[in-house]
Amino acid sequence: MACSIDFIEELCEILSPLGEVRSRKMMGDYVIYVNEKCVITACDNLAYVKKLPCIEDLMADAETGTPYSGAKEAYILDLSNRSNALKVVAELWEALPFPKSKTKKMSD
Repeated sequence: MACSIDFIEELCEILSPLGEVRSRKMMGDYVIYVNEKCVITACDNLAYVKKLPCIEDLMADAETGTPYSGAKEAYILDLSNRSNALKVVAELWEALPFPKSKTKKMSD
C-alpha cells in the first residue's frame, strides 16, 4: 500500500521546524528531504529512518521494520511524539552525507 498524500503532508509539516522539507515520490512511496538530505523513507504511511548509532538511544523503544522488500531493517519513527521525532531527524541530518551530485557524461 502506498502512502497517502495526507500522511506525507503531515510528515513534512512535523519536520518543518528543521528547515526546508520536501518529498519525492519514488516507486509508489516517498523519500523525505530536510535541507537537501534524504532522512526518511515513507512507505505504507510509516516513516522509516536508518539504524545509525547516533540515534540508538533516542530510538531504544522504537519498532523496526523494512520499508520494502530487500531493504535493510530500519527504525519506525513515532510521529505522535513530535519532539522526539524532531530530535531523531536532527541527529540523523548531522550524521548523513549530502547526496552525491550527478555528473553528466560528455558525448563524443
